[in-house]
Amino acid sequence: MTQSTGLDLNLLLALDVLLEEQSVQGAARRLHLSEPAMSRTLGRIRKALGDPVLVRAGRRMVPTPHALAVRAEVSAVVERARALFAPGRDTDLRTVTRTFTILGHDAIAAAHGATLFARAAREAPGIRLRFLSESHVDTPFLRQGTADLEVGVIDSTAPEVQVETVYEDRVLGVVRAGHPLLAGELTPERFAGEAGHLIVSRRGRQHGPIDDALAGLGLGRQVVGSVGTYPASLFVLRETDLIGLVTSYGRPLATALGLVTFDVPLELPPLKVGLAWHPRHDADPAHAWLRGCVRELMEQRCSSGPGGHFDFV
Repeated sequence: MTQSTGLDLNLLLALDVLLEEQSVQGAARRLHLSEPAMSRTLGRIRKALGDPVLVRAGRRMVPTPHALAVRAEVSAVVERARALFAPGRDTDLRTVTRTFTILGHDAIAAAHGATLFARAAREAPGIRLRFLSESHVDTPFLRQGTADLEVGVIDSTAPEVQVETVYEDRVLGVVRAGHPLLAGELTPERFAGEAGHLIVSRRGRQHGPIDDALAGLGLGRQVVGSVGTYPASLFVLRETDLIGLVTSYGRPLATALGLVTFDVPLELPPLKVGLAWHPRHDADPAHAWLRGCVRELMEQRCSSGPGGHFDFV
């Protein structure tokens, strides 16, 4: 006779929320429990897994390596259970309580955050959105469940990741208003040599397609350094004569700061901008709603003018 493990499957839901919130207080609020009850649930989870799951790090709680290793599997099981008992395409988004994490460049949140938060409030008030900045190291965020949707120029080659290209973009130059480069005809020679260049790269790279295109013409540029995000680069460009790069997500920010964008006088490869997600979300109505919202915003941006971004050094 097979002995029952006595496992309470409700612990999986609690574990999923605890790993998402990384807070007993936050998980208790999400699950409509008291903090003492949530603490007791965490104790049961620790006993069942034989692992602390969450440990104190200063004022925060952080997941253990084992918790991180099982996070994606736990999330997938919970989502499959939701899909099993949900009424499929007739799901009422107003009754869904979820937190979705969107991975992408800071300019993604700046460009689309306000609209997405407003739309969620109208159509799915129980859904919370969390924007996660790109890391300087390559980590399988989608597979691990750390992020639910990646937005931007997708460079993942993982076979299990679903990638959808929404549009092709091009890179633009950006400088302060009144920059000498804006006067007269802009040639590759002037672009390369008239001023220093500031690079945006989450990995700290200082060479890319721009340099390859210049090298093909026997030219080179002076790179003075790099920063990790486009917003940071724009504030530097506003106060210097440095030359930067930007595309659609950063262009509104550049305009708001009084900066001027221009066509780069080089033949450059297009940037394929789109979405990426793990296949476990394919049949999830709430995730499909999120994908649709982001896709619609990206298509609107594509039709309104040139755009895009990311590690295009």
